[in-house]
Amino acid sequence: MIKKIYKTKFPGVKLFSIATYSDKRGYFEEIFNKRELYKKLKINFQTKMICSSYSRQNVIRGFHYQLKKPIKQIVYVKKGKIIDVVVDIRKKSKTFGQYEAFILSEKNKKVLYMPKGFAHGFYAIEKKNLIIYNLSEYFNKKLDMGILWDDKDINFKWPSKKPILSKKDKNNPKLKNAKL
Repeated sequence: MIKKIYKTKFPGVKLFSIATYSDKRGYFEEIFNKRELYKKLKINFQTKMICSSYSRQNVIRGFHYQLKKPIKQIVYVKKGKIIDVVVDIRKKSKTFGQYEAFILSEKNKKVLYMPKGFAHGFYAIEKKNLIIYNLSEYFNKKLDMGILWDDKDINFKWPSKKPILSKKDKNNPKLKNAKL
């Protein structure tokens, strides 16, 4: 159940929180409800994959996108806290190359929806971070692309100058050289 909807910089990017129902046994939360997403947010979303990632504190993953068969994503933090960043990579967009950052955590219950045309990355704030992704397309490693995490043209100020990065993320091209 969607509890609250927040304004975002980019049309199509949606940020909302979900309700949690707690009692002495624990809690229940509805993370994905296709009907409600369409009714309240006008999102038409077909889940083809659900993935998760676990990241230690000070990890940056991203900025990632899929070149062919671009993916719409719904991102939710089950455990921990992250700074989630989306970058507009739609060449003809007035906001091309601009970013917006969101705090997603197990406590604030915020969920992020990204349409096609955005690269995605995040920074893991807490010691243990479990992130759940609903994907509209199948992930294909051959189509997986990236943009350099600290690209000066994007100019996002990450909390760490020396994060933990994958070899791929260290070597991604800058936005101006990326295949879009």
